[in-house]
Amino acid sequence: MTIMNNCTLTYLMLFLILISTCRREEKKVSDEEYRLTKEALVGVNRILVKKDAEKIKAYANRRNWDMKQTDSGLWYMIMGGGNGQTAVSGERITLKYRLELLDGTLCYTSDSLGLKQFRIGQGGVESGLEEGVILLRMGDKARLILPPHLAHGLNGDGNRIPARAIIIYEVEVIAIENDM
Repeated sequence: MTIMNNCTLTYLMLFLILISTCRREEKKVSDEEYRLTKEALVGVNRILVKKDAEKIKAYANRRNWDMKQTDSGLWYMIMGGGNGQTAVSGERITLKYRLELLDGTLCYTSDSLGLKQFRIGQGGVESGLEEGVILLRMGDKARLILPPHLAHGLNGDGNRIPARAIIIYEVEVIAIENDM
């Protein structure tokens, strides 16, 4: 019995030692450390957004595209064709589209995947695409260039769009419906 008790006691002590060594003391981050880290990250993001805008501007200039830029950083060029109503938040919009990377790599098209349909303002698509479609009327065709912060961000889409990718949408508004 003593051997059994000694084994049990040994196992119990080993278990307690293991648990006590696994406990980590959480390091408390001071308010000052947090503030400095946040400022550094904001600064890096500003630099990245500025560099992305410079890339997009140079790209558009090389192609002689007359593009405008919104305050958020979306670049757009409306090529007309539409004469209907404008799209507003809450409405369902249907788009014919082509999506490619800045280097020309084709990612997705409505020809292969079907038309893109979503309710404006409810997410589920790139924020830059949502922002762009509210500039359009029924029947319009447009080119939208989305920097990473308005597209798929740091991670990409996990499929065809890599991390921090600038993407180009060629879109045509097929339908705008207020079916609420």
